[in-house]
Amino acid sequence: MTTQFHDHVLPKAALDQLFNEARSYNGWLDREVTDDQLHAIWDLMKMAPTSANMQPVRIVWVKSDDARAKLVECVSDGNKDKVGAAPVTAIIGYDIDFHEELPWLFPHTDAKSWFEGDEQGRKEGAFRNSSLQGAYLMLAARAVGLDCGPMSGFDADAVQAAFCADEPRHRVNFICSVGYGDPESLFDRSPRPAFDRFNRIA
Repeated sequence: MTTQFHDHVLPKAALDQLFNEARSYNGWLDREVTDDQLHAIWDLMKMAPTSANMQPVRIVWVKSDDARAKLVECVSDGNKDKVGAAPVTAIIGYDIDFHEELPWLFPHTDAKSWFEGDEQGRKEGAFRNSSLQGAYLMLAARAVGLDCGPMSGFDADAVQAAFCADEPRHRVNFICSVGYGDPESLFDRSPRPAFDRFNRIA
């Protein structure tokens, strides 16, 4: 069977950079990640879709030595070296009250009213869409030439207290280190399933 793709499919080198050759790094080279690069990541990831353009993600980019030391204390033992050596680690969180921003983010209709009085629904929507945005962050970082090391081994309450104490309506989703990955830190790539293993076309 001949598979036809859209004329604008990315070249193989780009697909390799984003997916096929990209890895989750456990160690980092001693190279700076600039504020301009972080802005470039945001400017790409914000363009990707979220429900009603809710944009619930709230990110703390942990870059200073003091902030990094605080975050190291919040992660599991197996992640301390990963975070400690990373030039930047993004704390990817979400705003339970994202709907307050909808009048300007989604001005086509009164979307704010869809979520008022339904905090549980907002929590579910914010968690789901901030998870999407965290994945967009990783793709954006790879697109601008950086590597990623996402992780969930941390004390969410400790991270919340250390970095979000002034934002009580924000919640932590996961963290992701960003930088130039050290190839020596990689394991062999784990298996990836063929389409038929976990998919069906109905």
